[in-house]
Amino acid sequence: MPAVSPFHIAIPVHNLNECRTFYKEILNCEEGRSSEHWVDFNFFGHQLVIHYKAKSKSDVHTNAVDGKSVPVPHYGVVLPWDTFHEFSKSLAEKGIKFIIKPYIRFEGQIGEQATMFFLDPSGNALEFKAFKDINQLFAK
Repeated sequence: MPAVSPFHIAIPVHNLNECRTFYKEILNCEEGRSSEHWVDFNFFGHQLVIHYKAKSKSDVHTNAVDGKSVPVPHYGVVLPWDTFHEFSKSLAEKGIKFIIKPYIRFEGQIGEQATMFFLDPSGNALEFKAFKDINQLFAK
C-alpha cells in the first residue's frame, strides 16, 4: 500500500476552549498554530483545524450501517488493530460517552473492522476504526 499523504480537515466548534481541551487532553493531539478563532492539531499525523462557529440547532442525520445508526457527517482515523483497542480503552477510562461503543463490524465478512463513534464537545461525530487486514480497507 502506498504511503498516505496527510489530510486537512476544518470543522466548526461552538466552544473553542472546551474543544481545545478535548482534542489535547482526551484525544492526546498536539496543538499547532492558533488564533482567537481557530486551533490546528496534529490529528494522528493529519491536520485538523477547529474553527469557532456559533452553535446551530441542526438535527443529527444518521444512516443505518450493520444495524447501527451512524451519524453523518463524521470523521476519524483508521488505526492499527492494537492501537485501536488501546485507544478505545483509554477513551472509556476518560469517561467518553460512545454513540456506538467499540465493537467488531461486519464480523466474519470482507471488510471486518473494529469501530467506535463518539462526539466532541461541539457535537462533531468522530469514528475511529481498525482492520485486522488493512488490505481490506477498500475491499468489496
